[in-house]
Amino acid sequence: MPSCEEIPNSSSKTLASRGSLNIALLGYRSNPYSGGQGIYLKYLARALTNAGHRVDVISGEPYPELDEGINLIKLPGLNLFAADNPFRALQWRHLLSATDLFEWLSFNSGGFPEPYTFGRRLLRYLKRHGNNYDVIHDNQCLAPALLTLQRSGVPIIATIHHPITYDRAIALAHEKNWGMRLLIKRWHLFLRMQIRVARELKHIITVSENSKADIAHDFAVDAERLTVVYNGVDSTTFVPVPDITREPMHLITTASADQPLKGTRYLLEAVALLVEEFPDLKLTFIGKPNPGGPTDKLLKTKGLMSRIEFHHGIDATAITALYARASIAVVPSEYEGFGFPAAEAMACEVAVVSTAGGALPEVVGDAGIIVPCKNAAALAEGIRRLLNDPELRNRLALQGRQRILQNFNWDTVAAQLTDYYHVIRSTSR
Repeated sequence: MPSCEEIPNSSSKTLASRGSLNIALLGYRSNPYSGGQGIYLKYLARALTNAGHRVDVISGEPYPELDEGINLIKLPGLNLFAADNPFRALQWRHLLSATDLFEWLSFNSGGFPEPYTFGRRLLRYLKRHGNNYDVIHDNQCLAPALLTLQRSGVPIIATIHHPITYDRAIALAHEKNWGMRLLIKRWHLFLRMQIRVARELKHIITVSENSKADIAHDFAVDAERLTVVYNGVDSTTFVPVPDITREPMHLITTASADQPLKGTRYLLEAVALLVEEFPDLKLTFIGKPNPGGPTDKLLKTKGLMSRIEFHHGIDATAITALYARASIAVVPSEYEGFGFPAAEAMACEVAVVSTAGGALPEVVGDAGIIVPCKNAAALAEGIRRLLNDPELRNRLALQGRQRILQNFNWDTVAAQLTDYYHVIRSTSR
Protein backbone atom coordinates (compact mmCIF):
# COMPACT_ATOMS: atom_id res chain seq x y z
CA MET A 1 0.00 0.00 0.00
CA PRO A 2 1.20 3.55 -0.60
CA SER A 3 2.58 5.25 2.48
CA CYS A 4 0.52 7.75 4.50
CA GLU A 5 1.67 11.28 5.22
CA GLU A 6 2.16 12.24 8.87
CA ILE A 7 -0.25 14.85 10.22
CA PRO A 8 1.27 17.36 12.62
CA ASN A 9 -0.53 18.00 15.89
CA SER A 10 -2.90 20.94 15.56
CA SER A 11 -1.63 24.09 17.26
CA SER A 12 -4.96 25.91 17.11
CA LYS A 13 -6.95 26.18 20.31
CA THR A 14 -10.41 24.61 20.42
CA LEU A 15 -13.37 26.57 21.75
CA ALA A 16 -14.86 23.51 23.44
CA SER A 17 -15.94 23.83 27.05
CA ARG A 18 -16.17 20.98 29.50
CA GLY A 19 -19.60 20.06 28.15
CA SER A 20 -19.33 21.01 24.47
CA LEU A 21 -16.92 19.45 22.00
CA ASN A 22 -15.98 19.71 18.34
CA ILE A 23 -16.44 16.17 17.04
CA ALA A 24 -15.65 14.57 13.69
CA LEU A 25 -17.59 11.40 12.86
CA LEU A 26 -16.00 9.32 10.10
CA GLY A 27 -17.69 7.00 7.62
CA TYR A 28 -15.83 5.52 4.68
CA ARG A 29 -19.22 4.48 3.16
CA SER A 30 -22.48 5.66 4.67
CA ASN A 31 -25.40 4.37 2.61
CA PRO A 32 -28.57 5.77 4.23
CA TYR A 33 -30.79 2.87 3.10
CA SER A 34 -28.69 -0.27 3.00
CA GLY A 35 -26.70 -1.60 5.93
CA GLY A 36 -26.35 0.02 9.33
CA GLN A 37 -23.38 2.35 8.91
CA GLY A 38 -25.23 5.30 7.41
CA ILE A 39 -28.03 4.86 9.95
CA TYR A 40 -25.53 4.85 12.82
CA LEU A 41 -23.90 8.07 11.61
CA LYS A 42 -27.22 9.83 11.03
CA TYR A 43 -28.63 9.18 14.46
CA LEU A 44 -25.36 9.51 16.36
CA ALA A 45 -24.71 12.89 14.70
CA ARG A 46 -28.23 14.01 15.62
CA ALA A 47 -27.94 12.86 19.24
CA LEU A 48 -24.53 14.47 19.77
CA THR A 49 -25.74 17.73 18.21
CA ASN A 50 -28.82 17.72 20.43
CA ALA A 51 -26.46 17.21 23.39
CA GLY A 52 -24.81 20.52 22.53
CA HIS A 53 -21.77 19.40 20.55
CA ARG A 54 -20.62 20.67 17.16
CA VAL A 55 -20.50 17.71 14.78
CA ASP A 56 -18.95 17.30 11.33
CA VAL A 57 -19.59 14.05 9.48
CA ILE A 58 -16.71 13.23 7.13
CA SER A 59 -17.76 10.54 4.68
CA GLY A 60 -16.96 8.80 1.45
CA GLU A 61 -19.65 7.82 -1.05
CA PRO A 62 -22.46 6.92 -0.72
CA TYR A 63 -23.17 9.79 1.64
CA PRO A 64 -25.47 9.69 4.67
CA GLU A 65 -28.68 11.67 5.02
CA LEU A 66 -28.13 14.11 7.91
CA ASP A 67 -30.37 16.54 9.76
CA GLU A 68 -30.31 20.18 8.74
CA GLY A 69 -27.49 21.99 10.52
CA ILE A 70 -25.14 19.01 10.69
CA ASN A 71 -22.16 19.59 8.42
CA LEU A 72 -21.31 16.89 5.88
CA ILE A 73 -17.76 16.97 4.54
CA LYS A 74 -17.60 14.86 1.39
CA LEU A 75 -14.46 12.90 0.57
CA PRO A 76 -15.38 11.29 -2.75
CA GLY A 77 -13.51 8.25 -3.93
CA LEU A 78 -14.00 6.44 -7.21
CA ASN A 79 -17.28 4.88 -5.98
CA LEU A 80 -16.64 1.83 -8.13
CA PHE A 81 -19.55 -0.15 -6.68
CA ALA A 82 -21.86 2.31 -8.44
CA ALA A 83 -19.99 2.25 -11.77
CA ASP A 84 -21.58 0.44 -14.72
CA ASN A 85 -18.14 -0.76 -15.77
CA PRO A 86 -15.60 -0.40 -12.91
CA PHE A 87 -12.72 -1.45 -15.15
CA ARG A 88 -13.36 1.49 -17.49
CA ALA A 89 -13.97 4.00 -14.68
CA LEU A 90 -10.33 5.10 -14.47
CA GLN A 91 -9.75 8.51 -16.04
CA TRP A 92 -6.52 10.29 -16.91
CA ARG A 93 -6.77 12.57 -13.87
CA HIS A 94 -6.88 9.53 -11.58
CA LEU A 95 -3.37 8.59 -12.73
CA LEU A 96 -2.10 11.68 -10.90
CA SER A 97 -3.32 10.26 -7.56
CA ALA A 98 -1.63 7.25 -5.97
CA THR A 99 -4.76 6.80 -3.83
CA ASP A 100 -7.14 6.72 -6.82
CA LEU A 101 -4.87 4.38 -8.77
CA PHE A 102 -4.53 2.02 -5.81
CA GLU A 103 -8.31 1.97 -5.31
CA TRP A 104 -8.93 1.15 -8.98
CA LEU A 105 -6.28 -1.58 -9.14
CA SER A 106 -7.37 -3.20 -5.88
CA PHE A 107 -11.09 -3.14 -6.68
CA ASN A 108 -10.63 -4.57 -10.17
CA SER A 109 -8.48 -7.38 -8.81
CA GLY A 110 -11.23 -8.41 -6.39
CA GLY A 111 -10.21 -6.38 -3.33
CA PHE A 112 -12.08 -3.95 -1.09
CA PRO A 113 -9.85 -0.87 -0.80
CA GLU A 114 -12.39 1.74 0.35
CA PRO A 115 -11.55 1.80 4.09
CA TYR A 116 -7.84 2.24 3.35
CA THR A 117 -8.22 4.85 0.61
CA PHE A 118 -10.76 6.81 2.66
CA GLY A 119 -8.14 7.02 5.41
CA ARG A 120 -5.58 8.46 3.01
CA ARG A 121 -8.08 11.05 1.77
CA LEU A 122 -8.89 11.95 5.38
CA LEU A 123 -5.24 12.65 6.17
CA ARG A 124 -4.95 14.80 3.06
CA TYR A 125 -8.06 16.75 4.02
CA LEU A 126 -6.89 17.38 7.60
CA LYS A 127 -3.43 18.42 6.42
CA ARG A 128 -4.99 20.93 4.03
CA HIS A 129 -7.71 22.32 6.32
CA GLY A 130 -6.27 21.73 9.79
CA ASN A 131 -7.47 19.49 12.60
CA ASN A 132 -9.69 21.56 14.87
CA TYR A 133 -11.49 18.61 16.45
CA ASP A 134 -11.47 17.66 20.11
CA VAL A 135 -12.33 14.07 19.21
CA ILE A 136 -12.31 12.07 15.97
CA HIS A 137 -14.70 9.12 16.10
CA ASP A 138 -14.33 6.50 13.37
CA ASN A 139 -17.15 4.20 12.23
CA GLN A 140 -15.47 0.87 11.45
CA CYS A 141 -13.05 2.18 8.84
CA LEU A 142 -10.01 1.08 10.88
CA ALA A 143 -7.51 2.46 8.38
CA PRO A 144 -3.83 3.06 9.22
CA ALA A 145 -4.63 6.78 9.04
CA LEU A 146 -6.19 6.47 12.50
CA LEU A 147 -2.87 5.34 13.94
CA THR A 148 -1.14 8.26 12.24
CA LEU A 149 -3.55 10.62 13.95
CA GLN A 150 -3.28 8.81 17.27
CA ARG A 151 0.51 9.11 17.21
CA SER A 152 0.06 12.84 16.64
CA GLY A 153 -1.81 13.13 19.93
CA VAL A 154 -5.29 13.38 18.44
CA PRO A 155 -7.97 11.66 20.60
CA ILE A 156 -9.17 8.83 18.33
CA ILE A 157 -12.08 6.49 18.97
CA ALA A 158 -13.31 3.73 16.68
CA THR A 159 -16.65 1.99 16.73
CA ILE A 160 -16.44 -1.66 15.69
CA HIS A 161 -19.96 -3.00 15.25
CA HIS A 162 -18.76 -6.57 14.91
CA PRO A 163 -15.67 -8.33 13.55
CA ILE A 164 -16.03 -8.84 9.78
CA THR A 165 -14.24 -12.16 10.26
CA TYR A 166 -17.76 -13.51 10.91
CA ASP A 167 -19.01 -12.25 7.54
CA ARG A 168 -16.06 -13.95 5.84
CA ALA A 169 -16.55 -17.25 7.67
CA ILE A 170 -20.27 -17.38 6.90
CA ALA A 171 -19.76 -16.43 3.25
CA LEU A 172 -17.16 -19.19 2.85
CA ALA A 173 -19.38 -21.74 4.60
CA HIS A 174 -22.13 -21.08 2.04
CA GLU A 175 -19.89 -21.16 -1.04
CA LYS A 176 -18.78 -24.46 -2.60
CA ASN A 177 -17.25 -23.14 -5.82
CA TRP A 178 -13.47 -22.91 -5.34
CA GLY A 179 -13.14 -19.88 -7.61
CA MET A 180 -15.76 -17.93 -5.67
CA ARG A 181 -14.11 -18.98 -2.40
CA LEU A 182 -10.84 -17.47 -3.64
CA LEU A 183 -12.66 -14.23 -4.50
CA ILE A 184 -14.26 -14.12 -1.04
CA LYS A 185 -10.85 -14.53 0.57
CA ARG A 186 -9.35 -11.91 -1.73
CA TRP A 187 -12.13 -9.39 -1.00
CA HIS A 188 -11.68 -9.81 2.75
CA LEU A 189 -7.94 -9.15 2.71
CA PHE A 190 -8.69 -5.68 4.14
CA LEU A 191 -9.30 -7.52 7.42
CA ARG A 192 -5.54 -7.84 7.89
CA MET A 193 -5.35 -4.05 7.98
CA GLN A 194 -8.36 -3.68 10.29
CA ILE A 195 -7.10 -6.27 12.76
CA ARG A 196 -3.66 -4.65 12.92
CA VAL A 197 -5.13 -1.19 13.45
CA ALA A 198 -7.63 -2.41 16.06
CA ARG A 199 -4.81 -3.97 18.08
CA GLU A 200 -3.00 -0.61 18.24
CA LEU A 201 -5.94 1.69 18.88
CA LYS A 202 -6.26 2.86 22.45
CA HIS A 203 -10.01 3.48 22.48
CA ILE A 204 -12.64 1.22 20.90
CA ILE A 205 -16.43 1.33 21.23
CA THR A 206 -18.62 -1.63 20.36
CA VAL A 207 -22.37 -2.00 20.37
CA SER A 208 -23.09 -5.19 22.34
CA GLU A 209 -21.54 -7.56 24.85
CA ASN A 210 -21.57 -10.26 22.17
CA SER A 211 -19.56 -8.08 19.79
CA LYS A 212 -17.15 -7.24 22.60
CA ALA A 213 -16.42 -10.92 23.18
CA ASP A 214 -16.14 -11.67 19.46
CA ILE A 215 -13.81 -8.72 18.74
CA ALA A 216 -11.59 -9.66 21.68
CA HIS A 217 -11.36 -13.23 20.36
CA ASP A 218 -11.11 -12.73 16.60
CA PHE A 219 -9.02 -9.54 16.60
CA ALA A 220 -6.94 -10.50 19.66
CA VAL A 221 -7.78 -7.18 21.32
CA ASP A 222 -7.69 -6.91 25.11
CA ALA A 223 -11.32 -6.89 26.23
CA GLU A 224 -10.51 -4.17 28.77
CA ARG A 225 -9.92 -1.76 25.86
CA LEU A 226 -13.44 -2.38 24.50
CA THR A 227 -16.30 -0.27 25.86
CA VAL A 228 -19.91 -1.28 25.15
CA VAL A 229 -22.33 1.52 24.23
CA TYR A 230 -25.55 0.07 22.86
CA ASN A 231 -27.09 1.68 19.79
CA GLY A 232 -30.24 3.72 20.07
CA VAL A 233 -33.43 3.49 18.04
CA ASP A 234 -35.39 6.43 16.66
CA SER A 235 -38.57 5.68 18.59
CA THR A 236 -40.20 8.92 17.39
CA THR A 237 -40.03 7.81 13.75
CA PHE A 238 -40.34 4.06 14.28
CA VAL A 239 -43.73 4.06 15.97
CA PRO A 240 -47.01 2.16 15.79
CA VAL A 241 -49.38 3.68 13.22
CA PRO A 242 -52.96 3.06 14.42
CA ASP A 243 -54.46 4.36 11.17
CA ILE A 244 -52.96 1.45 9.23
CA THR A 245 -54.63 -1.93 9.75
CA ARG A 246 -52.35 -4.83 10.56
CA GLU A 247 -52.80 -7.87 8.35
CA PRO A 248 -52.70 -11.09 10.42
CA MET A 249 -51.06 -13.18 7.69
CA HIS A 250 -48.41 -10.61 6.80
CA LEU A 251 -44.71 -11.09 7.63
CA ILE A 252 -41.95 -8.52 7.19
CA THR A 253 -38.16 -8.76 7.11
CA THR A 254 -35.25 -6.39 6.53
CA ALA A 255 -32.05 -7.77 5.07
CA SER A 256 -29.41 -7.55 2.38
CA ALA A 257 -31.13 -10.25 0.40
CA ASP A 258 -28.12 -12.07 -1.07
CA GLN A 259 -25.76 -11.90 1.92
CA PRO A 260 -25.54 -15.34 3.60
CA LEU A 261 -24.93 -13.52 6.89
CA LYS A 262 -28.54 -12.31 6.89
CA GLY A 263 -30.07 -15.78 6.69
CA THR A 264 -32.60 -14.99 3.94
CA ARG A 265 -32.38 -18.56 2.66
CA TYR A 266 -33.73 -19.96 5.93
CA LEU A 267 -36.60 -17.50 6.07
CA LEU A 268 -37.71 -18.35 2.54
CA GLU A 269 -37.50 -22.06 3.33
CA ALA A 270 -39.57 -21.40 6.48
CA VAL A 271 -42.23 -19.56 4.48
CA ALA A 272 -42.33 -22.46 2.02
CA LEU A 273 -43.01 -24.81 4.96
CA LEU A 274 -45.95 -22.66 6.10
CA VAL A 275 -47.84 -21.76 2.92
CA GLU A 276 -49.95 -24.90 2.75
CA GLU A 277 -51.09 -24.42 6.36
CA PHE A 278 -51.55 -20.64 5.91
CA PRO A 279 -52.57 -20.10 2.26
CA ASP A 280 -52.92 -16.30 2.70
CA LEU A 281 -49.40 -15.87 4.06
CA LYS A 282 -47.29 -13.15 2.45
CA LEU A 283 -43.94 -11.50 3.11
CA THR A 284 -42.76 -7.91 2.70
CA PHE A 285 -39.03 -7.74 2.08
CA ILE A 286 -37.17 -4.48 2.77
CA GLY A 287 -34.20 -5.09 0.51
CA LYS A 288 -33.53 -6.10 -3.07
CA PRO A 289 -32.19 -9.40 -4.43
CA ASN A 290 -29.83 -9.46 -7.38
CA PRO A 291 -31.49 -10.75 -10.58
CA GLY A 292 -30.38 -14.35 -11.01
CA GLY A 293 -28.80 -14.36 -7.54
CA PRO A 294 -29.35 -17.00 -4.84
CA THR A 295 -32.44 -15.31 -3.37
CA ASP A 296 -34.03 -14.85 -6.79
CA LYS A 297 -33.37 -18.48 -7.68
CA LEU A 298 -34.74 -19.77 -4.37
CA LEU A 299 -37.93 -17.73 -4.73
CA LYS A 300 -38.56 -19.30 -8.12
CA THR A 301 -37.66 -22.80 -6.96
CA LYS A 302 -40.02 -22.56 -3.98
CA GLY A 303 -42.79 -20.89 -5.99
CA LEU A 304 -42.92 -17.88 -3.66
CA MET A 305 -42.65 -14.98 -6.11
CA SER A 306 -46.37 -14.14 -5.91
CA ARG A 307 -46.25 -13.99 -2.10
CA ILE A 308 -43.36 -11.55 -1.70
CA GLU A 309 -43.08 -7.82 -2.34
CA PHE A 310 -39.72 -6.04 -2.32
CA HIS A 311 -39.04 -2.45 -1.26
CA HIS A 312 -35.63 -0.89 -1.72
CA GLY A 313 -34.13 2.57 -1.14
CA ILE A 314 -37.00 3.88 1.01
CA ASP A 315 -36.74 6.16 4.02
CA ALA A 316 -37.61 5.48 7.66
CA THR A 317 -41.12 6.90 7.37
CA ALA A 318 -41.95 4.55 4.50
CA ILE A 319 -40.43 1.62 6.39
CA THR A 320 -42.58 2.46 9.42
CA ALA A 321 -45.70 2.34 7.24
CA LEU A 322 -44.68 -1.12 6.01
CA TYR A 323 -44.17 -2.32 9.59
CA ALA A 324 -47.65 -1.04 10.43
CA ARG A 325 -49.19 -3.42 7.88
CA ALA A 326 -47.32 -6.48 9.16
CA SER A 327 -48.15 -8.60 12.19
CA ILE A 328 -44.83 -10.44 12.55
CA ALA A 329 -41.28 -9.29 11.86
CA VAL A 330 -38.76 -12.05 11.21
CA VAL A 331 -35.01 -11.58 11.73
CA PRO A 332 -33.33 -14.71 10.30
CA SER A 333 -29.70 -13.54 10.54
CA GLU A 334 -26.86 -15.92 11.21
CA TYR A 335 -25.04 -13.06 12.92
CA GLU A 336 -25.75 -9.46 14.00
CA GLY A 337 -23.39 -7.18 15.89
CA PHE A 338 -26.45 -5.34 17.22
CA GLY A 339 -29.61 -5.90 15.21
CA PHE A 340 -31.29 -2.72 13.95
CA PRO A 341 -33.96 -4.71 12.03
CA ALA A 342 -35.19 -6.33 15.26
CA ALA A 343 -35.00 -3.10 17.27
CA GLU A 344 -36.84 -0.99 14.68
CA ALA A 345 -39.60 -3.60 14.31
CA MET A 346 -40.01 -3.70 18.08
CA ALA A 347 -40.20 0.10 18.21
CA CYS A 348 -43.05 -0.14 15.66
CA GLU A 349 -44.88 -2.55 17.98
CA VAL A 350 -44.50 -5.55 15.70
CA ALA A 351 -44.06 -8.97 17.31
CA VAL A 352 -40.64 -10.41 16.50
CA VAL A 353 -39.35 -13.89 15.69
CA SER A 354 -35.56 -13.73 15.75
CA THR A 355 -32.65 -16.11 15.57
CA ALA A 356 -30.07 -16.22 18.33
CA GLY A 357 -27.43 -14.87 15.92
CA GLY A 358 -24.81 -12.68 17.55
CA ALA A 359 -26.27 -9.89 19.70
CA LEU A 360 -29.93 -10.42 18.75
CA PRO A 361 -30.86 -12.00 22.11
CA GLU A 362 -29.45 -8.89 23.85
CA VAL A 363 -31.75 -6.67 21.81
CA VAL A 364 -34.89 -8.83 21.74
CA GLY A 365 -34.66 -10.14 25.31
CA ASP A 366 -37.94 -11.64 26.49
CA ALA A 367 -39.99 -9.43 24.17
CA GLY A 368 -39.91 -11.82 21.22
CA ILE A 369 -39.49 -15.44 20.20
CA ILE A 370 -35.85 -16.49 19.75
CA VAL A 371 -34.97 -19.60 17.73
CA PRO A 372 -31.69 -21.27 16.70
CA CYS A 373 -29.76 -19.95 13.70
CA LYS A 374 -29.64 -21.67 10.31
CA ASN A 375 -32.80 -23.63 11.07
CA ALA A 376 -35.76 -23.11 8.73
CA ALA A 377 -37.97 -25.51 10.70
CA ALA A 378 -37.34 -23.57 13.93
CA LEU A 379 -38.13 -20.26 12.21
CA ALA A 380 -41.32 -21.77 10.79
CA GLU A 381 -42.36 -23.01 14.23
CA GLY A 382 -41.78 -19.59 15.80
CA ILE A 383 -43.81 -17.90 13.06
CA ARG A 384 -46.54 -20.57 13.32
CA ARG A 385 -46.82 -20.00 17.06
CA LEU A 386 -47.50 -16.28 16.60
CA LEU A 387 -49.84 -16.78 13.65
CA ASN A 388 -51.96 -19.11 15.77
CA ASP A 389 -51.88 -16.99 18.95
CA PRO A 390 -53.02 -13.38 18.41
CA GLU A 391 -52.98 -12.73 22.17
CA LEU A 392 -49.30 -13.69 22.47
CA ARG A 393 -48.54 -11.72 19.32
CA ASN A 394 -50.11 -8.58 20.74
CA ARG A 395 -48.47 -9.00 24.14
CA LEU A 396 -44.98 -9.37 22.63
CA ALA A 397 -45.59 -6.40 20.34
CA LEU A 398 -46.37 -4.16 23.34
CA GLN A 399 -43.43 -5.55 25.35
CA GLY A 400 -41.11 -4.96 22.41
CA ARG A 401 -41.78 -1.23 22.15
CA GLN A 402 -41.45 -0.78 25.91
CA ARG A 403 -38.11 -2.61 25.85
CA ILE A 404 -36.79 -0.29 23.15
CA LEU A 405 -37.98 2.85 24.96
CA GLN A 406 -36.34 1.73 28.19
CA ASN A 407 -33.06 0.33 26.91
CA PHE A 408 -32.10 1.71 23.49
CA ASN A 409 -32.25 5.49 23.42
CA TRP A 410 -30.02 7.79 21.35
CA ASP A 411 -29.99 10.48 24.05
CA THR A 412 -28.53 7.92 26.44
CA VAL A 413 -25.95 6.98 23.80
CA ALA A 414 -24.93 10.64 23.42
CA ALA A 415 -24.61 11.08 27.20
CA GLN A 416 -22.47 7.95 27.56
CA LEU A 417 -20.24 8.95 24.66
CA THR A 418 -19.87 12.51 25.98
CA ASP A 419 -18.50 11.14 29.24
CA TYR A 420 -16.22 8.79 27.31
CA TYR A 421 -14.94 11.57 25.04
CA HIS A 422 -14.00 13.76 28.01
CA VAL A 423 -12.17 10.90 29.71
CA ILE A 424 -10.02 10.09 26.68
CA ARG A 425 -9.31 13.77 26.02
CA SER A 426 -8.04 14.16 29.57
CA THR A 427 -5.77 11.12 29.19
CA SER A 428 -4.49 12.26 25.77
CA ARG A 429 -3.10 15.56 27.04
